Amino acid sequence: MNDHKLPISEGGGWTRRSMIQVMGAGALAWAFPEYMSAAARRIPIAVQLYSVRDDCRKDFDSALAQVAEMGFAGVEFAGYYNYTDKPGDLKKKLDALNLKAAGTHIGVGTLRGDRLKATIDFHQAIGCRFLIVPGDDAFTDPEKSKALADTFNEVSEILKTLGMACGYHNHTDEFRKDGDKTYWDLFAERTTKDVILQQDCGWTAAAGFNPVELIRKYPGRTKSTHFKPTIIAGDTGKKAILGQDSVDWAAVYSACASAGGTEWVVVEQETYPDAKPAMQCTQESLEGLRKILARV
Repeated sequence: MNDHKLPISEGGGWTRRSMIQVMGAGALAWAFPEYMSAAARRIPIAVQLYSVRDDCRKDFDSALAQVAEMGFAGVEFAGYYNYTDKPGDLKKKLDALNLKAAGTHIGVGTLRGDRLKATIDFHQAIGCRFLIVPGDDAFTDPEKSKALADTFNEVSEILKTLGMACGYHNHTDEFRKDGDKTYWDLFAERTTKDVILQQDCGWTAAAGFNPVELIRKYPGRTKSTHFKPTIIAGDTGKKAILGQDSVDWAAVYSACASAGGTEWVVVEQETYPDAKPAMQCTQESLEGLRKILARV
């Protein structure tokens, strides 16, 4: 028998250094993900298909093929076009292009009553786990916001048993206040940790808030997040392409990797600088993000 001594502390307990020595970095990262650096835990990158919505309307299959060719690992849906009632065919198309269903943007009505089962069935069939609501008037209604949060909690309990989750995506209105708290904070407080807080970090910055601080404020709840190139008012010499805009994406990514529990970074290109085609701007933002990540 090998009689090597284990590197424990003088007091007989394990130290972080001794764990690394014995387990190795790979095993430690698996057991203790909070110790992983942003560089060690690469998060897959998807595209929100709203970025190329006109291309999707014209030829959805071609649009999917083009974003796959760019190198995106997944897509977040904003409609299903010719696959609305054909989840099996859509799954085959995604598999053929080596794309994952990173999530979807759907109305809150699809999560209520009899519609919930159909919503679950469709998204299970395409391998889509994250059902995200990209806005609802009740969110910022002082008389309805709590009831909306309750809806998310109820749906989340059902989805959790299926390995799925629901969540909400912000714009700027969600940072208005009801009393001394923003509606975003109120929603976070009123919902369980299983409800995703899908920050659109561009909109967060445009509203005058720091997306990094909010990721860290609610650890583990940024399972999916939007990286949308954004120019903050008054910031000159910028362009709405990732890496050329106003947001510190390296810091945001590091927070996602270390605190957010982020499983998907979703690129969303809503504006198209220099009147370039949407596909070209989306590709430029992906390339810009890759350059940023090379330095993280």
